[in-house]
Parts: sequence; structure tokens; C-alpha cells
Amino acid sequence: MIVDSAIYRDGRRTPGPADLSDALDEARVTGDAFLWVGLYEPSEAEFAHVASEFALHPLAVEDALKAHQRPKLEVYDDSLFVVLKPVVYEPESDRVTSGELMVFIGDCFVVTVRHGEGAALAAVRKRLEAEPAVLRHGPTAVLYAVSDAVVDHYLDVAGELQVDLEELEADVFAPTGGNPSNTAERIYTAKRQVLEFRRASGPLAGPLARLATGSVPFVNEHAQPFFRDVNDHLLRSNEQVEGLDRLLSDVLSAHLAQMGVRQNDDMRKISAWAAMAAVPTMIAGIYGMNFDHMPELHWTWSYPALIVLMAGIVTGLYRLFKRRGWL
Repeated sequence: MIVDSAIYRDGRRTPGPADLSDALDEARVTGDAFLWVGLYEPSEAEFAHVASEFALHPLAVEDALKAHQRPKLEVYDDSLFVVLKPVVYEPESDRVTSGELMVFIGDCFVVTVRHGEGAALAAVRKRLEAEPAVLRHGPTAVLYAVSDAVVDHYLDVAGELQVDLEELEADVFAPTGGNPSNTAERIYTAKRQVLEFRRASGPLAGPLARLATGSVPFVNEHAQPFFRDVNDHLLRSNEQVEGLDRLLSDVLSAHLAQMGVRQNDDMRKISAWAAMAAVPTMIAGIYGMNFDHMPELHWTWSYPALIVLMAGIVTGLYRLFKRRGWL
């Protein structure tokens, strides 16, 4: 559905016709205005009307309706099509979710199509309307503001993931070791969140590099420095994500190594206790056999002597294993 539609003239929002065709004609006639239409998860019938009014390319229309696209930039005869993937960090579940945001740029119009909850544009529109000097640059200003908002939020989400990683490191290297199975599950979950982030931010490097360094139709060439700034932020975000992914791999390796060490320690302890139990068991087994002729079988002090012997051997073994760190 259409959530907002307005004509912007000389950087300021002005009242215009409710009909999209009339509003677009009015923006084109004056030459110093553009129409910005915002849609949220439109149906095929709803978007078909918008697509026909703005002469949007069928392939771009198909991508905008189906969503599930990678970030990209496509140039068509009558418009520029840009796909962005905003991300949202949910602190309650420590999860990263991504939405989709499609931007169509034409000679005097902007059409934004939003999918998911992580791509709200109300704040971007409000901020732009408070800066008429920026809006005077037309549709290019909208594309810049939208991409800048998306990439800046990448940095915020990367910071939240960094905090989660520090907590994981503290749990893995804690003296008690925590719950091994729970720690492994948390590391795997964190890896999944970083992967979701990389799917959103990684492919965006190519489109932003084109906007920052090359001449792109329907984009004011004087806006390149601003897109370079956005691209710099994206590169920093991608570097953080790559670093997080490497650190998570290192944390997982360290956790698995600790698990192996703990298992070896447990095996040594089990072996040590088994050895201490084997000596008295062997002696008791020998003297428990029903033979008439056995050494010291009828000696008065045989029983206490054997008890003392077994206790002495077990004590010696205990001290030996303790000194070697097995117990």
C-alpha cells in the first residue's frame, strides 16, 4: 500500500494532486520539483498501477514484488533501480534480521518499496524535510539519505554484535568454563547472525562504489563525494563484520580445544582412580580364593597387615597421581 506521497519543490513539501499521474505531470511541468511515493509490501495489483504511471521496467517491478534480492544497482532506460537490505538487531533474542528496500529513481520521481520491519523510511523522510538545502538536489538526495541511513545502522548493529562476542569470549575463557553445550550453541548462533549481516552488507559494496566513483544515470554527479562518504562507512562496517567472523572462528576453535583438554583431564582422573581401585581389588581377589595352602592364610595378623598394605599402596598411588596433575 502507499504509505506516503508528496511533491517536493525547491526542497520543501508542497500539496499536490492525489492522483499519481496528475502529481507526476505537475512535477515534470515545473521542472524544479519531484514526486516521492513510498510503498510498504504492495500487492501485485497495487504496484501495477504505480509501475504503469512511472513506466518502471518489468524486471525491476518483478524484483520489487518478490523481494529476496541481493543488494544491487540496475540502470534502465527510464529509471535507476537500487536494492538495499537494512538490518535490525533484536536485543531480546540477540538476533539479526534483515528487510529489503527498493528505490526507483527517475527524472523527477522517487519510488521506494519497503519489505519487512527493518526498513522504515518515515524518519528519513522527516529528516530530509527538515533540510530543504539537501532536498533541493532532487531524487539524488533521497537515494543518498536512504543509503546513508541504512549503512549507518550497519555500524550500530556491528557494535551490538561486538558486545555479544565479548560476552562469549568471557564465557569461553572463564575458569569454570560454563556450560560447554550451551556455549557451543551460542557460538554457532552468533556465526549465523554474522552471516545474515554479511549477506546484507557485503554485496552492497559494488553498487555504492559505482555511485561513489562513476557516472550513473539519474544521479547528480556532484553527489559523488557524499556517496564516497557512505561507501567509506560501508567498508568500515564490512571490515568489522569480517573481524567478527574471524574472531568467532577463533573462539570456536579455542572452545573445542578446551573441550578436548577437559576430556583428557577427565580420562586421566578416571584412569588414576581405576588404578588405585585395582590394587586392593587384586589383593582381595587373591586372598578371597578358597585354597587351604596360601601364605599367611592362618597368621593372626594377616587381615590387618593386608589392609595396611592396600592403604599404603593406594596412598602412594594417590600422591604420585596428584604430583603429576592427574588428580
